Amino acid sequence: MSALIGAGVVSGCTVPAAQHAVPTADPAPGMPIASSRRARLMQILAHPDDDLYFMNPDTRLMLDAGVPLVCVYVTAGEHNGQNRIPGRHGEVHSDRAAYSSARHQGLRQAYAELLGLDTFTPWTRGVASLRGDRLAEVDTLSHGNRRVELVFLNLPMNTARQRSALPALWRDRGLGVQTVIAKDSPLRRTVPYDYDGLIDVLVGLMEQYRPTVIQTLDPDPDIQHSDETTRRKDSEQPGYSDHADHTAAACFSWAAMVRWVRDATADGGQVPGFVATAFRGYYNRHWPKNLPPRVLKEKASHLVPYGGDPRWQCGNPSGCGDYAVGGVRPLRNRKGWVRSTHHRYPGARPVAVTGPDGRIAAYGVLGLRAVRWRETRPGSGLWGAPDDLGGGPLAPTLGAAALQDGRQLLFALRFAAIGGRGASNRREIVVLEQRAPGGEFLAWDGLGSPEDTDDGSRRIGVPVAVTAADGRVHLFVRNAARGLSTRVRETDGTWGHWRDLGGEDVQDGLSAVVDGAGLVHVFAAGRARVHHWAQGSADGPVVFREGDLDSLPLPGGPVSALPSGDDGIELYYRAPASAHLLSVRAIGTPARTRRIRNLDGYGPVSVAAVPGGRAFLGRDQRGRIELVTPAGRMRRPDALGSPALVVHRSGVTAVGLEANAQPWMLRPGRVGAGVAG
Repeated sequence: MSALIGAGVVSGCTVPAAQHAVPTADPAPGMPIASSRRARLMQILAHPDDDLYFMNPDTRLMLDAGVPLVCVYVTAGEHNGQNRIPGRHGEVHSDRAAYSSARHQGLRQAYAELLGLDTFTPWTRGVASLRGDRLAEVDTLSHGNRRVELVFLNLPMNTARQRSALPALWRDRGLGVQTVIAKDSPLRRTVPYDYDGLIDVLVGLMEQYRPTVIQTLDPDPDIQHSDETTRRKDSEQPGYSDHADHTAAACFSWAAMVRWVRDATADGGQVPGFVATAFRGYYNRHWPKNLPPRVLKEKASHLVPYGGDPRWQCGNPSGCGDYAVGGVRPLRNRKGWVRSTHHRYPGARPVAVTGPDGRIAAYGVLGLRAVRWRETRPGSGLWGAPDDLGGGPLAPTLGAAALQDGRQLLFALRFAAIGGRGASNRREIVVLEQRAPGGEFLAWDGLGSPEDTDDGSRRIGVPVAVTAADGRVHLFVRNAARGLSTRVRETDGTWGHWRDLGGEDVQDGLSAVVDGAGLVHVFAAGRARVHHWAQGSADGPVVFREGDLDSLPLPGGPVSALPSGDDGIELYYRAPASAHLLSVRAIGTPARTRRIRNLDGYGPVSVAAVPGGRAFLGRDQRGRIELVTPAGRMRRPDALGSPALVVHRSGVTAVGLEANAQPWMLRPGRVGAGVAG
């Protein structure tokens, strides 16, 4: 059975009517889920270099772990055909086919080095047949247990009328384009693409390679109003903080994932067992930088062979890279794209809780649908097979809150509609409520969006929720204005209306806690300060506390809040471009800021109170997951987002996802990973 996103009512989720909506799988729970012990990463890019700028170090970490990589480049990257050499002045000859070829050669150079091989190692280059009698160049290189395939679809960057082709293909009815053949390519003929044809090709590639991880660009970038001169210098589309090609490529990618799941589950088939991650693009330009020097140096170094040099003897007559990107230029570029790596949907993956029987339960998203894994028995360290909870298509990060009777609430950001050519493109928040503690769930229910328009709904963030001392559940999301919005669930199960809490210029990745006095607090990293919202009394509303934390150090990314004492709250985060973890007493006395020793790294950190002190979970500077408790330090290589930290009767446990889309567990005294046989 299938349904159309944007048509009718789906399991309590109200969605608007639309034309050309992308069909989705039945959102009802209980479908079988495909499982694979073999990991494979597929990343879908608009241009050559998008992966190196925006997806590293995540991609490199998986490649280093032996995960096979398939990179799909949608456009030829030919731009205006001018491969400008820095320092040389005068007119540059335009040759689109040659510039595309040079950029492809730059990618081969970059990934050869990422595989640990010589820069100019020869690749196996061939032609692959795709759906719809289409063709693509596929370049392959292996080294030991590591393998990279570069798939060049070669759609043009511009139409015959000099419009951006990929956004137009997503937006306009009846538009078709013809591919570009890069010079020195084994391809010998161009092929046509239209809207349905591109989605169909991407679905075919997913079906062929069956990735367990799919990485995309940002389908819903922030609203960004710049003057025209600044916008053009920043290479951004009007009104939004990203390149229009990035947005269109991401929308096509998510539409293809939705269709792949629909096709795979038709007639009782299995849900493909993959996880998705979307990365911010030119967003990096506008926010504090979040990579410390050591991590940044490594990331930027992989753009050096991509940029290449005109003096190199690389064996490609059309050029040895994208010369304007070579050397130290990415580090000197005022836009600062390379200096950050941001996930579009930040937060712990999966959400981990302790059930009433003592087993750890992990809630995540597989095949764009919610799933639950549970320990086979308390403390076993082994996971049972995942239970399909339905509800898709969902963004990859869930929110959660426990009711006072022990029942679980799950929250998700849902692609309520995704379609081009004038179809509805809308997001909404949905909730799933447990029938009984540790038991099954009711049907998904739609909570709508704090935004009145489809376009506004696309900018909202990942839901975060907390249960107050009085039993009410406070739900928070970052809104399109980059402030905070909330809905509150009363103790009788009814929900209030969306309410705008104000604030401005905050990043997604909210932290909500209840202090020792029973008051709800929310913290968010802003562009220039930490932002804070809180209740004034247990029965009062949460309100914006403008300026009350202005004296705190600026965070480079999400903050983690931990109640401390009767009414105090400690914040943990890293300053911009710093590896050092800071502990900041935000609420209560005495006010202080101190560095947590021996916990240098990058990215967000989870923290929990445990007997004898604190437990910390994050990444070290080599990208390894690190769990530090009073009992010692544990590490494991892992590259999928941010794991969860759960406190239980016997101590503390870290739970995350491997690249094969299976859960792992890290517990002092025990290491467990995977699913019981």
